[in-house]
Amino acid sequence: MAGITAKMVKELRDLTGSGMMDCKKALVAVDGDISKAADWLRENGILKAQKKSSRVAAEGLVRMDFNEDHTKAAMVEVNSETDFVSKNEEFVQFVERLAKQALDKVENTIEDFLEGDLDGAKVKEVLTDKIARIGENMNIRRFSKMEDDGVKYIGYIHGGGRIGAIVGLKTEALWNEIEPVGKDIAMQIASMAPKFVSAADVAADWIEKEKEILREAVIHEGKKPEIADKIVDGKIQKELKEVCLTEQSFVKDSDKSVKQYVAEAAEELGKSIEIVSMERYEVGEGLEKKEEDFAAEVAAQINK
Repeated sequence: MAGITAKMVKELRDLTGSGMMDCKKALVAVDGDISKAADWLRENGILKAQKKSSRVAAEGLVRMDFNEDHTKAAMVEVNSETDFVSKNEEFVQFVERLAKQALDKVENTIEDFLEGDLDGAKVKEVLTDKIARIGENMNIRRFSKMEDDGVKYIGYIHGGGRIGAIVGLKTEALWNEIEPVGKDIAMQIASMAPKFVSAADVAADWIEKEKEILREAVIHEGKKPEIADKIVDGKIQKELKEVCLTEQSFVKDSDKSVKQYVAEAAEELGKSIEIVSMERYEVGEGLEKKEEDFAAEVAAQINK
């Protein structure tokens, strides 16, 4: 990098909005000519990708991966701008590869994950290349890994990848022996979106906050403060049955709770089964989505 100064890198960065390392690489490639370096960035798809990175990516896919005996699991969400791209085979394969990466590697933060090696290149560099090749902004939003002694993991993907759910079952059974039960519970998590595994997992401050909100609502309805607490206690118990997985009505048989379903399945199998953990991703949850009608979207693509 002889002759390439920090000032030159900053100038190219200010000019193109590209990352520092990309600017360095471009300047080295063209012997320090800033104008040619900007062209180099564009020719290599990097500048194109940088411009796309400002666009909202709230569609995408969830994918998961497991080791052979299902004692380890991982899940990843990768966002794209449109639902069209989420069905692109190259994009699908990329997300599936990232799920395997999350399972196999040791990164704990999304920043470390992006810096990790993926088939000889950094994950973030592969992502930049995919943005340039596919033509839409993409974002590796989050990933999770699950591994605990004595726990087997079963997953379920809904809607082609819009929702993913993994449940951790503590058991001595082999994963394929509990797969049907695990699939049912993962489907329950996907459809009912519980906040907690059981009432024992509910944080005390969450309960206190809910009580506070409910009490204000009850008093606002005209109830006397001296009876408000009794009403709130009843409402809290009802709410816990909605937000706790084990207390929810089982979606396949509303006459029993999830806890009862698991107990019956364990008795039939002859081996104990306990729900101990869960993870649920829904594509774009919490992100602001750009609203466009189909005609406008097609027109936007034509006018690029």
